[in-house]
Amino acid sequence: MIKLIGVAGGSGSGKTTFAKKVIKLVEDPITVLHMDSYYLPSQPNKNFTDSGKPNFDHPEAFDWELLRYHLKQLKSGEDIQSPVYDFNSSNRTHKTISTSSTPVILFEGIFALFDAEIREMLDIKCFLHVDSDIRFTRRLNRDVQERGRSLESIISQYYETVRPMHQKFLEPQKQHADFIVGEETDVAASILAAKVNQSLFPNYQTKTLQADRATPHEF
Repeated sequence: MIKLIGVAGGSGSGKTTFAKKVIKLVEDPITVLHMDSYYLPSQPNKNFTDSGKPNFDHPEAFDWELLRYHLKQLKSGEDIQSPVYDFNSSNRTHKTISTSSTPVILFEGIFALFDAEIREMLDIKCFLHVDSDIRFTRRLNRDVQERGRSLESIISQYYETVRPMHQKFLEPQKQHADFIVGEETDVAASILAAKVNQSLFPNYQTKTLQADRATPHEF
């Protein structure tokens, strides 16, 4: 049976880093599906801010229909062609990436736990809870270095959309999480990987006692 893990958290919470830590500890290959790839090709007019800029931190910024379809395909054992999004131009490209269905699939994104239909597909639901100042600093460094953004535009976007959308839509996802992960992601990654390994390999013993002794729900 294919295990589908959802990892949600605000921008800059460390979702990609957490996913990499889990991958290193799980015995079977893991496919990672990034929600950022599923931004709509163009944002709806109603989703623009008062300053005339698209709100990429609103749930309606994403192509939910395609995302649900692809997650269903992956969980049923079918490979997909996932879209490619260009963050420098803020547009979906015409390219796709072949994404394989593997025994473990990790789906990460700011709204990974938002949609009820997708939550029903998830076997394990995680939420990364990181203080806002840390998330902002990480986002600032990433967007400047990797996405060619200016400091002014990042700060403006943070206060106009990122912060209010996090409070309104992202933070409430915690109520749906099986795990709430703090900044100490090494321990959480080892516990999550142990649970996955144990479900895939019944005789798997390593670190399962640590998982049993951990504080329920939060790491």
